[in-house]
Amino acid sequence: MNVSVWIFFIALLFINAAQTQAETYVDQAGRQITLASRPQRIISLMPSVTEIIFDLGAGERLKGVTMYSNEPPVAAQLPKVGSYVHLDLEKIISLRPDLCLAVRDGNPIHIIDKITALAIPVFTVDPRNLEEIMESIKMLGQVLQAEDKAEKITREMKRRIATAEKNVPKGKRPAVFFQIDAAPIISAGSNTFIDQLITRAGGMNLAAGSTPYPRYSWEDILLMQPEIVLIASMAGGHSPEELKASWMKWPRIPAVKNKNIYVVDASLFDRPTARLVDGLEMLMQIFKNSR
Repeated sequence: MNVSVWIFFIALLFINAAQTQAETYVDQAGRQITLASRPQRIISLMPSVTEIIFDLGAGERLKGVTMYSNEPPVAAQLPKVGSYVHLDLEKIISLRPDLCLAVRDGNPIHIIDKITALAIPVFTVDPRNLEEIMESIKMLGQVLQAEDKAEKITREMKRRIATAEKNVPKGKRPAVFFQIDAAPIISAGSNTFIDQLITRAGGMNLAAGSTPYPRYSWEDILLMQPEIVLIASMAGGHSPEELKASWMKWPRIPAVKNKNIYVVDASLFDRPTARLVDGLEMLMQIFKNSR
């Protein structure tokens, strides 16, 4: 065998070794995981993670998702492993994953521990604001070998956020009430994505406070006097017309009197994905038109 053939053979060995070399990552929960190769059989344990995986161009590697994984629509056709709170461990095992992707503030830790005990790697993200969402997208981009795509997504997010915040009107902030559910009436307090978007768009969240998702009566809302009301689409399983009609019974509320009642797409406000920027821009436009 001549020298050139030996060089080629040795180079090929090095290439194969590099491809199979284990990679170690630290996730947003501070947990260290090791992946022996490029993950090909991935299970997403949260609808938001499912959406990000498709955004990163790795949707074909998804072998299972949780209920309500409907963005993009093709995700709804994938095998289900339960809800993000009530995960079906037997179904997860049957799909033979080489990686599960979880969310710390959502997936029960005791199930995550059971999955890892079976030698199935679990990478966890823990986004609490827009900046941490961008960080989680970059981290998932590294794990999935989609760094360039992740960089493109986060760069565009930063650009749009900066443009939006630069255009927030000065002066008095409108008093905003965001209705998540209709019966009982539930809103979003401080340290939620909804609260952050309302504030960054130039509004004042009337439900801000230590309770993440407080409940209200109509008497409470009459005292609050919201100037703008945002209602999550299909809140409580009602149609947009039904949701608006329940507010129209209270003409003393400024938002009702001035016709500032809006039904919005819930997924633009409660899923930590790049589409939260769409929610931010939508709120800015609503607040601008309601002045």
